[in-house]
Amino acid sequence: MRIAQIAPLWERVPPPTYGGIELVVSLLTDELVRRGHDVTLFASGDSITLAKLDSVHPQSLRLDPQIKECQIYEMLQLATVYERAAEFDLIHSHMGCAALPYAMLSKTPTIHTLHGIFTHDNEKMFTYAKNQPYVSISHSQRESRLGLNCVGTVYNGIDVSSHKFFPTPDAPAYLAFLGRISPEKGPHHAIAIAKATGIPLKMAGKIDPVDVEYFDREIKHHIDGEFIQFLGEADHQMKNNLMGRAIATLFPITWREPFGLVMIESMAAGTPAIAMNLGAVPEVIAHGISGFIVNNFDEYIDAVKNISAISRQETRAYVSQHFGIDRMVTDYEIVYRNLLTQKFSNNGHLPICQSQSDLRSAVLNSSN
Repeated sequence: MRIAQIAPLWERVPPPTYGGIELVVSLLTDELVRRGHDVTLFASGDSITLAKLDSVHPQSLRLDPQIKECQIYEMLQLATVYERAAEFDLIHSHMGCAALPYAMLSKTPTIHTLHGIFTHDNEKMFTYAKNQPYVSISHSQRESRLGLNCVGTVYNGIDVSSHKFFPTPDAPAYLAFLGRISPEKGPHHAIAIAKATGIPLKMAGKIDPVDVEYFDREIKHHIDGEFIQFLGEADHQMKNNLMGRAIATLFPITWREPFGLVMIESMAAGTPAIAMNLGAVPEVIAHGISGFIVNNFDEYIDAVKNISAISRQETRAYVSQHFGIDRMVTDYEIVYRNLLTQKFSNNGHLPICQSQSDLRSAVLNSSN
């Protein structure tokens, strides 16, 4: 298949530190190339990929201090993609609602992966373009009231082999928190949990300009460099070591997280995750097997105390089985083929598969 992948320009693909969407796009794009697809990646010019790279700017927008109007570059990127739309069998957008006006005017079908949440404002655009084909990254992310044409759910995946396995945590023990330093990610709760359990906390993550005030007000005064440590932004190796050596990774979110890549990255290192029961958490963590799902602060404390009951070997095996890159890419291939089947079913260009299991078998057989 000739596939266009559209990534946000804010971060490089793959991201040097924080950037869940860009990481997923990178893994998906490179594996599609390995499977023989002709893929063009529309992303920042400093991106590293096996695909053909097309960019309207030489570096990620976040790293260019001269950029004041990011939306201009986004419009340039999307205009470039859809100007070339006839060159592709399909276009895969990871841009939220930004690509919808272009996709609605194009004969080349576009798949839209919903990486974020619905808001009062963006719901208007999604509802207007409700017949476009959408892919959710968890079942909990879907909003039936919007009536969107959701053609599948594909869980995010990672390259588990690139994550070192830690059979035992460090001594003395510590807890880990990794993520954007923002209210919805709950680092203030992570600090409270550490203090209540008496176990030190090591945190890493980026601070967006919009969250600087929150950091200064709620987080900064707790950081002492010993019991509460903040390590700044972390690259892949640093994240793997930070979470792998911890007794548990805390995921004390305060919002309906649509997936939560940190949880599976932690589990890949063998470290169980303890997460608040919101959003996709019950779809990602197997309670009592790869971590604990909790409903309140007291349950969080109990979970930390009982974390040794979780097998680190089983935690790694669980994420390998359910959230590996092969499964994610195969599931996307199913979505792609199903979309093209619908497009060409009347003229026999592609066989019609009667079920998703038939499509999965067809994809697996074709890749062997």
